[in-house]
Amino acid sequence: MARIIFMGTPQFAVPSLEALLAAGHEVVAVVTPPDKPAGRGRKLQPCPVKITAMAHGLTVLQPEKLKDPGFILTLEQLEPEIIVVVAFRMLPEEIWTLPAQGTFNLHSSYLPNYRGAAPMNHAIINGETETGITTFLLDKTIDTGKILLQEKVRIPSEMNVGQLHDLLMNKGAALVLKTIEAIENKTLTPMDQRRCADSHNLKTAPKFTKEDLRINWHLAAQKIHNFIRGLSPYPAAFTTLCAPDGDEFQIKIFTASVKPGKENCPGTLLTNCKNTLEVATGNGIIAIEELQIQGKKRMSVDDFLRGFTLTNDWKMK
Repeated sequence: MARIIFMGTPQFAVPSLEALLAAGHEVVAVVTPPDKPAGRGRKLQPCPVKITAMAHGLTVLQPEKLKDPGFILTLEQLEPEIIVVVAFRMLPEEIWTLPAQGTFNLHSSYLPNYRGAAPMNHAIINGETETGITTFLLDKTIDTGKILLQEKVRIPSEMNVGQLHDLLMNKGAALVLKTIEAIENKTLTPMDQRRCADSHNLKTAPKFTKEDLRINWHLAAQKIHNFIRGLSPYPAAFTTLCAPDGDEFQIKIFTASVKPGKENCPGTLLTNCKNTLEVATGNGIIAIEELQIQGKKRMSVDDFLRGFTLTNDWKMK
């Protein structure tokens, strides 16, 4: 079997590493970011991939800079035949050209659509009914390398991005394993993304800024519903709850449903003050089900209304 270096950071990458190890592949090193301070005590914490690697007794490399000559020399001395990248950083050319059989990445979309940092979020926000996973060879431009293997995945109408993450995380692990085995067996023919049927008018998946996460109540209720589930549970869509006296409270919304409704000014609040909290939109109504007010825990709308007195002259903006 080929000598593999695995590069990854978050939980999304863990099943891929575990799948390689369970299948008996030789992972000669795992590359992760340096430990970062977290929690109240700001103690250094390892990322999920490092925790998994250490549990399996693997060599772990944590370079501050990927272009560091000493780090690159270490990689060369490990003599990798394949580098597998899952949810990591952009690699310099000196690294991705190192292994004889190439460096490939797992991407959580059906490329060439949704290149970028947040493909799962944007797919749901755009109301897609399917997405996919792709393994592709790295090249000089992000997410544009030749495709190795792909699999389409259906997105149910109520699925949020957290659920899609877990689905693609596990399907991605199987695709990584399948890709490795196909490379070793020399049964792959990499495909240029420019030759894909949907290589024009592509949808992208850029990072979100803070203000990108704000709900626009002037949109149709279905679009807002997709926006909420495309950001739930993280980073979460938010809005500002405005009291008649001018007080404002930031609210994150995690789950909601769409209801037909008569015309109201977008952002108008509709509540019985007990167990319903609805907001008028540009077309229809959003019924909020789970939310979090700044400084409090996530809660059901019933619990929220038991501790927070609202009237219909409050607004969302």
